[in-house]
Amino acid sequence: MDYYETLEINRNAADADIKKAYRRLALKFHPSSNREAGSAERFSRLGEAYDVLSDPRKKATYDKFGAEGLRDGIPPEFGTGGAWSSKYTYHGNPDKTFKQFFGGDNPFADFYTNEVPLQFGGLQPVVVKTQDSPIERDLHLSLDDIFHGCTKKIKISRRIMNEDGYTSSIKDKILSVDVSPGWKDGTRIVFPKEGDQGPNSIPADIVFIVRQKSHPLFVRQHDDLIYKANVSLEMALTGFSVDVPTLDGRLLNIPINEIVHPTYRKVVTGEGMPKSQDPSRRGNLIITFDIQFPEKLSAERKHQIKQALK
Repeated sequence: MDYYETLEINRNAADADIKKAYRRLALKFHPSSNREAGSAERFSRLGEAYDVLSDPRKKATYDKFGAEGLRDGIPPEFGTGGAWSSKYTYHGNPDKTFKQFFGGDNPFADFYTNEVPLQFGGLQPVVVKTQDSPIERDLHLSLDDIFHGCTKKIKISRRIMNEDGYTSSIKDKILSVDVSPGWKDGTRIVFPKEGDQGPNSIPADIVFIVRQKSHPLFVRQHDDLIYKANVSLEMALTGFSVDVPTLDGRLLNIPINEIVHPTYRKVVTGEGMPKSQDPSRRGNLIITFDIQFPEKLSAERKHQIKQALK
């Protein structure tokens, strides 16, 4: 078999010409689109021809010694000279060559819609590009990050198509997420078409989903912050003040003059989380109380309490 004749190119063809020829003919004779007699055999020969001519060492051996030099190996007296010196045998799987060339598990699926083959015009297929499904990743943020707002830099690695339009390479890119004060858990940040590039598909969107980390002092409830204070029974009955550190570095001293019962809550207006629609406005700080009851009381103390509560 003449590999150049198989790919319908001359012996001076450049690497880009070899790729272009294989792409055109492999699509034309792929068994999924061409069911004529002999197309499968032609498709297999195309795979072998491309496997040889796309590899500089195999191509050098073939150009100098022909198919026999590839198959039987180069005689020792000739030396290798950078050519393929081992005995070459095609692996016999043209679909593998096809998939490696197009960079996908099922590259030919792009040429079908609802299992109906699209019409091919001339020697080039009519390709309907579809976008890959979004790639979703969690973005873990502390309560302080969300309270103040910040910028997070995230490095991604993605496949980029090379200038020849056929091959690809992996490159890194930095994505910047500008976190606005007050973002809620589950907020989605979309970077359109930043996924892997392919010859016959639209890159997927990359989506980061905000996941709020737990905080040692506060529990967030919508735009409100919940703070739990531990108090003794004496304090609950007689009054006290509670110190609450804020996320912006202040210390609030909140007087409690009411009797603190188990369901009592103190609401401090405007000391919660910024509202995402208008960060100048804030939710509330809600203080709940864990009342520490004594484990036991003497008879005298029980009598005193009864007298005091009469």
